[in-house]
Amino acid sequence: MEGAAGARAGSLRGSLRAGSTSAIWRTAGAQAFSRSSRDEDDEEALRWAALEKLPTFDRLQKGLMLGSEGPPTEVDIESLGFEERKALLERLVNVADEDNEKFLMKLKNRLDRVGIDLPSIEVRYENLKVEAVAYEGSRALPSFMNFFTNFIEDIASSLHMRKSKRRCITILNDVSGIVKPCRMTLLLGPPGSGKTSLLLALAGKLDEGLRAGGRVTYNRHELKDIVPQRSSAYISQHDLHIGEMTVCETLHFSAACQGVGSRYEMLVELTRREKAANIKPDHDIDLYMKAAATEGQEENVFTDYVLKILGLEVCADTMVGDQMIRGISGGQRRRVTTGEMLGTAVISLLQPAPETYNLFDDIILLSDGYAIYHGPREEILHFFESMGFRCPEIKGVADFLQEVTSKKDQQQYWVRRDEPYRFVKAKEFAEAYRSFHVWGKMLGELSVPFDKTKGHPAALSRERYGISKGQLLKACTDREYLLMRRNSFAYIFKFFQLLAMALTSMTLFLRTEMMKDNETDGGIFLGALVFGVIMVMFNGFAEVSMTTGVLQAKGPLILPSLGLCYSLMDPQSAYYIC
Repeated sequence: MEGAAGARAGSLRGSLRAGSTSAIWRTAGAQAFSRSSRDEDDEEALRWAALEKLPTFDRLQKGLMLGSEGPPTEVDIESLGFEERKALLERLVNVADEDNEKFLMKLKNRLDRVGIDLPSIEVRYENLKVEAVAYEGSRALPSFMNFFTNFIEDIASSLHMRKSKRRCITILNDVSGIVKPCRMTLLLGPPGSGKTSLLLALAGKLDEGLRAGGRVTYNRHELKDIVPQRSSAYISQHDLHIGEMTVCETLHFSAACQGVGSRYEMLVELTRREKAANIKPDHDIDLYMKAAATEGQEENVFTDYVLKILGLEVCADTMVGDQMIRGISGGQRRRVTTGEMLGTAVISLLQPAPETYNLFDDIILLSDGYAIYHGPREEILHFFESMGFRCPEIKGVADFLQEVTSKKDQQQYWVRRDEPYRFVKAKEFAEAYRSFHVWGKMLGELSVPFDKTKGHPAALSRERYGISKGQLLKACTDREYLLMRRNSFAYIFKFFQLLAMALTSMTLFLRTEMMKDNETDGGIFLGALVFGVIMVMFNGFAEVSMTTGVLQAKGPLILPSLGLCYSLMDPQSAYYIC
């Protein structure tokens, strides 16, 4: 018993010693980790304080980069590499579908803390009417016979010898509404309803051959007073890209042509206010905003962000492709076009899925040139129910809206069994909408002019170019050098081919001086000249085919199609020089 008691006492003393020893190690470890954490926080605070003491320009070129372990390190914004940008975006937007909204809220909260508002644009179109004078039926087909007949008829009509058979076709008939900022608007309508013309009118890109009436304003500014291409873009149904460039290179070139806009000035004001209020921003958010606002970078973190949120990372290094070059898919090419434009306020979709339809805030429904509805998405079914048409539960709302104005499909949605059905035309729908409460609210908003004092100075631009012509020339030169490197085999092969032919021609006659006394000698000189001209002509055939292919890809980019990026360049200087 005494031995057992002694053993228990010994084990108790041992356990106490062991417990006290482990407690000492735990305390020492906790103190060590706490001391290490405090040291890192102190070092981070010292680095941030040193960064805050720099002049404004130098402060915007520096940032604190978080590492996998240890305190943040100071980095130069212009020297951020691919791995650093990738690590930054993975911390901010690891999964685009889940983290993008959180990231945008962090950006918004940083601006809200110091009272900075983002630039926003309210687009109003009032009594907009678009008409076209054109031939109808088979006379409108692009055939040689129609061209010749129309040409003769136009001459006879100008001489008052025969009346022209052209007819005035109404594309948009007295439509009005407001495209509000911070709201996504879906434009619906069957083919030929005027969707494209409305989008072109809002973007200020209507064809000059059309007759346009009414007015379109951006924050109460007429289109003639601003450069709408700097604030809006019309994304065509046809994706026009240079097929030999990769997705990443295409977006980098687009970003280089557009510049950083007002982001740099906004960042200067933001840092000034934060310093005055003694506010310390999140290091990753601060580093991202500084990198996105820095000009002159060959690769920008903002482009990497666009690639990530559009799901183009998997094909970032794949050529876009064209009819002759295998590239990305059609859906990916459409996302590349959207990434170039960076604008999604009004979107026209033919048959969107219910999940896509529910993402929008406002709906514009067109049919036969009439605006049947423009207002909140939640009220559109109530409007059609007031007209006697109801969407079945098993039917998608977007499909119902496409078919309810069709003469072929309208009857199946008629629910007033006590009244005989009759076809309701688009004009009648438009007149009924004018008495609906949504239009009354819209009319009240249209009657109150936009307060220009509330508009952000950076929202609209009166300058045609986003960057200087020298920077545009540099961007185009870099792109052409990239394309030449990509086709280096053709250029190298052609160089050696011309060199071999030149050496052969030079060694045909090793005489240093040719006779020039008679007609025979003149014929030899003439033959040499003809030989030289023929060689230049045939050797240029390969270059002509390459140039033609490039112009087919580039020409539409600069002239009418991609309004936000490429048409901002001076066609006579920067673009075609390269």
